[in-house]
Amino acid sequence: MDRVYELTLLLDFYGQLLTARQFEILDLHYNNDYSLGEIAQQLNISRQGVFDNIKRAKTTLDNLEEKLGLVKKFTGQKKKAEDILKNINRIDLDYLKAEDRKHLESIRQGIQEIIDG
Repeated sequence: MDRVYELTLLLDFYGQLLTARQFEILDLHYNNDYSLGEIAQQLNISRQGVFDNIKRAKTTLDNLEEKLGLVKKFTGQKKKAEDILKNINRIDLDYLKAEDRKHLESIRQGIQEIIDG
């Protein structure tokens, strides 16, 4: 998994457990694509302060994931749902009754909603 994508997931899952300042800095950096200089200017702190906050926050997020594993579980379940959907899409509908096609379409939509979040 790409580290930036992983960090945005970690921030989504555990961001509220960071300090307000750490969350704000990571949100600006990873979700809004601000540079360290832009964040420093907006928050009126040094670039080194931004860098230090990012480093501490990333360590905290990684520690939380190591202990709780919510992102790993989420990505695993999403992968399983995608695999199930692929298998459902391989079913030949020509041999199914109309009622069974409706049930299958309902299942397909439900799994797609799980994948899309």
